[in-house]
Amino acid sequence: MLPIFVFMSEENKSTRERILGTASRLFHRQGYNSTGINQIIKEADVAKGSLYHVFKSKEELCVEYLSTRHINWFGNFTSYTSKARTAKSKTLAAFDFIYNMNQKEDFRGCSFLNIISEISTDKKAILAVIQRHKQDLRDFFKKTLKGQKEDTVDHVYLLFESSIIESQLFRQQWPVEKAKKIVASLLKS
Repeated sequence: MLPIFVFMSEENKSTRERILGTASRLFHRQGYNSTGINQIIKEADVAKGSLYHVFKSKEELCVEYLSTRHINWFGNFTSYTSKARTAKSKTLAAFDFIYNMNQKEDFRGCSFLNIISEISTDKKAILAVIQRHKQDLRDFFKKTLKGQKEDTVDHVYLLFESSIIESQLFRQQWPVEKAKKIVASLLKS
């Protein structure tokens, strides 16, 4: 479930946006565990009380970051893949999207997978947002590849996910290119 947005004064909105923008940049670049509340406060130029007035905890701030990232990522992903006319070309365009994200974000990888690798199992709210993001991605492939065997759809999803991780690991595009080639051979025309 996406967080409920509440109308607030311009002053609070500005503080909220500064905190969320700073935390988003730091979580994406440094990771969740390497980003401390004091660094967020300092770089957002807000008082500690202001941060805790807007977000009750670092976990709540991370949930908001991932929820916002989910909306933005899927908006860009959907826009990018919507130009394709066939199921196969739309699926292959998904891999081109990863290729472009790698270039744009310097092989930073998947924000959701990066965070999941850092958190403990008791961070249920964060886990829920990550699972929702991945389920939405699986649903995209299921919808796009309607008519394909379920195993084929699962292969595509797993190749998509692994190409993100491997390209981040090697800081090269070959995992994306190879996964795209395999997917092209798996899909019926």
